Amino acid sequence: MRATTIHGPRDIRFRDDVTDPVVEEPTDAIVRVTTACICGSDLWPYRGENPVKPGSTIGHECIGVVAEVGSAVTRVAVGDFVVVPFDHCDNTCAHCRAGMQSGCVNIGMTQSGQGEFARVRQADGSLVKVPDIEERPDPTMVPHLMALSDVMPTGWHAAVSAGVRAGGTTVVVGDGAVGLCGVLAAAQMGSERVVLLSRHESRQRVGRAFGATDVIAERGDAATAAVMDLTDGIGADAVLECVGTGQAMTTAFDVARPGSTVGFVGVPHGVELPVRTMFSKNVGLAGGMAPVRKYLPDLLDLVLAGDIEPGRVFDLSLPLDQVAEGYRAMDERRAIKVLLDVG
Repeated sequence: MRATTIHGPRDIRFRDDVTDPVVEEPTDAIVRVTTACICGSDLWPYRGENPVKPGSTIGHECIGVVAEVGSAVTRVAVGDFVVVPFDHCDNTCAHCRAGMQSGCVNIGMTQSGQGEFARVRQADGSLVKVPDIEERPDPTMVPHLMALSDVMPTGWHAAVSAGVRAGGTTVVVGDGAVGLCGVLAAAQMGSERVVLLSRHESRQRVGRAFGATDVIAERGDAATAAVMDLTDGIGADAVLECVGTGQAMTTAFDVARPGSTVGFVGVPHGVELPVRTMFSKNVGLAGGMAPVRKYLPDLLDLVLAGDIEPGRVFDLSLPLDQVAEGYRAMDERRAIKVLLDVG
């Protein structure tokens, strides 16, 4: 199959001779990918921050058509158009029943999302069928459905974890696609004030369209001071940390009011928690890898009803054979998030 492979730092290659994934377990399905994308977390291995196996496939976000199912799969069928959660689950184990599908005892991950085919473990529990689609959705819906594979549920998870409430003040640290979806989530949950920390005009525009009431371009101590000025020295009722760096986490706790919670979904790299601050201010920390399947049905309903348009985070679309340029564009912050047309 045609697929994206990674060979080392900033060495992304499009290949047309990658071995097709196959059904390995009765609970598996193979999805023919029609649309994929590049995730901000893909940039960690791209930049050399995470180890890679040279030549391995990459990509964990995709939508497409079920091409094959294992013998135990009964809830989806060949020909169904589906959203593929990046983290697979059986949706029946004790952790799944408790709403933490990302901790499923049979957890799996999409490995070749930026390719023509992807193996999905626990297909019955993971895949969500998009109704009334024969082959491909209307092109105008594709970006919004694509965002449901990861970034929109992850932004939503940050807001849920932080305890965003109607009438409160939410601060979002991070203006990548996940952070912007966090803005959208907070606005949907009724947060009266949604403050986005962003230094990039294109991202600020999307943030405001998603419901940001205020934008702060500063970082570090200056950002903290600006948030305190906006909130009359009180701080935020809920903070969404959507980056994963030490500076982002420090800022998140600095702007949190006593008794609030920081919801974190940024993959941690070099983060040390300010335990003394957490203790003295009674600020909690919750979140982690998003249980996508938990939120996906409700978010799909919102998308199909036209109530949310999370696909606005995609500001560059490329064919799959130009995937290396997509990585460069995101790495250089020329693009927020890149959509890949697989075919």
